Amino acid sequence: MDDQNKNLILATALSFLVILIWFVIFPPPEAEPPLVQTPSDTAGSTNNTALTPNASVPAQAPGSVATEAETREAALEDAPRIAIETPRLSGTISLVGGRIDDLSLNDYKTTLNDDAEVVKMLSPVGTSGAYYALYGWAPGAGLTADDVPGPFTSWEIAEGDTLTPETQVTLTWNNAKGLTFTRVLSIDEDFMFSVEQSVQNDTAGNVSLAPYGILARHGQPDDLKNFFILHEGAVRFVDDVLTETDWDDFASDGTRNREDVQAVGWTGFTDHYWQSVLIPPQTAGVKIETFHEPTRDIYQTSATMATSTVAPGQSAQVTTQLFAGAKEWESIRAYQDEGVERFVDSIDWGWFAFLTKPIFWLLHEINKLIGNMGWAIIGLTLIIKAILFPLAYKSYVSMAKMKELQPEMEKIKERAGDDRQKLQQEMMGLYKKEKVNPAAGCLPILLQIPIFFSLYKVIFVTIELRHASWLGPFQDLSAPDPTTIMNLYGLLPFDAPAPDSILSLIFIGILPLILGISMWLQQKLNPAPTDPTQQMIFAWMPWVFMFMLGGFASGLVVYWIANNVITFTQQYLIMRSQGYKPDVFGNILGSFKRKPKT
Repeated sequence: MDDQNKNLILATALSFLVILIWFVIFPPPEAEPPLVQTPSDTAGSTNNTALTPNASVPAQAPGSVATEAETREAALEDAPRIAIETPRLSGTISLVGGRIDDLSLNDYKTTLNDDAEVVKMLSPVGTSGAYYALYGWAPGAGLTADDVPGPFTSWEIAEGDTLTPETQVTLTWNNAKGLTFTRVLSIDEDFMFSVEQSVQNDTAGNVSLAPYGILARHGQPDDLKNFFILHEGAVRFVDDVLTETDWDDFASDGTRNREDVQAVGWTGFTDHYWQSVLIPPQTAGVKIETFHEPTRDIYQTSATMATSTVAPGQSAQVTTQLFAGAKEWESIRAYQDEGVERFVDSIDWGWFAFLTKPIFWLLHEINKLIGNMGWAIIGLTLIIKAILFPLAYKSYVSMAKMKELQPEMEKIKERAGDDRQKLQQEMMGLYKKEKVNPAAGCLPILLQIPIFFSLYKVIFVTIELRHASWLGPFQDLSAPDPTTIMNLYGLLPFDAPAPDSILSLIFIGILPLILGISMWLQQKLNPAPTDPTQQMIFAWMPWVFMFMLGGFASGLVVYWIANNVITFTQQYLIMRSQGYKPDVFGNILGSFKRKPKT
């Protein structure tokens, strides 16, 4: 076997290896499944309750009987409730424990279908995947768990029967020993609750106790993506340090990860597009804990305020906030401007945050101006190409000169024959003589890699791209191209193969096809490699990328197509300005001509 055949086999093997590694590192994201309720594993209506910050609550409430998992409707009937009604949220608050445990996002549906349900974010105890916020007081010296409100306390309504942005709700509970606890709940027009907890001491002595807030999740989410580019799990910010803990990274032995806040802090759970975050008073003395209780499979994060000593006849109060809703950039940024430090970082911007944040901001502003996310992506591409144009100009000028030198390079190749050293020496001499840098075309490509990755992160992570439409069949730019030859590229009302189906790799959509053609056209402007093996690799590259990106978010493919079209136009015009007139269409026709037999 000669060296040429060995190089061909090696190059082919390396090409397949690159493709394999790409699919391992960047697997096509799955379409977002609907949020469904499934039967619980062992949960009862009351026995799977969160732990308090300092001790475990009883495994079962007094007088309760463990049952099998309930439907959401049945679980909601287990306790009296207060309605939550805002333009963006709807749900209820349980008077047992005062849990905020039933919350739906009115602006978001599980799928694009007209009859799809709205996204249900929080779920009551007793259902599979129970997820709720719980507040209470941890007893200090001289008090027991029965003296303070906890997970099973039956609260009474003192004021209000519906929580709205205009009306607050007040709950009370008296321990019959001289302590009266009050909880005032209010909500804004977006996703922020305010919870004011207070205690009035009418006993004869001092009492010590600490208010707390808890977020608890029973088991991991059903719609967990498990995709490395996306963080799902706990997120915490304490004194300028952001900590992200994936679900699988929680300690399996129940060890509590605790941090003491010196100035500012918040903690919560984050999903792909939604999150819940406890925001305690931004002062020293707050203790934040995050852990997993393996025996009941409960994930928990809590914020416990400093212990207060309340004298007879005196009262103490504390106000905390709870964010529960969609990770909308504008809403979260507004809360950050109101004092929740670095709240925008609760969105997973990734390693290239210095690029991801400005790219998203620019895309968001363009979309606000245009009103269409697809055209906004194309507008973003134009701006990025304009910023990189000075580098691209030098690169394309160098490519034009390389094109002109192609005949001379072929002559050098013929003279050198199999003498590779002579070939390299004469080539370098030609480059030096003509003042051409053959590597000049690599710099724009290298700059495009972090930009492409950052835009991929933006499209996959941010909720602004979820169900964002462009035109025709492209109604969700965060999902793969829905067109295929099987539905005549969107003309017939048939669904494309599932992204994880082998058919999706064969029957690709119209956007990947356009991408492959645009890459192929762009290649016709570039000087062909002198090595036959390299020529073969470059010839296959557009079609390999076409299939590789077929399962990626269609918004990302739109960006790449726009980038290729703009690059082709820039390169063509610059080459003509340098006196070289590329015969693109001649090269294309030549690609289809049958070569004469030798």
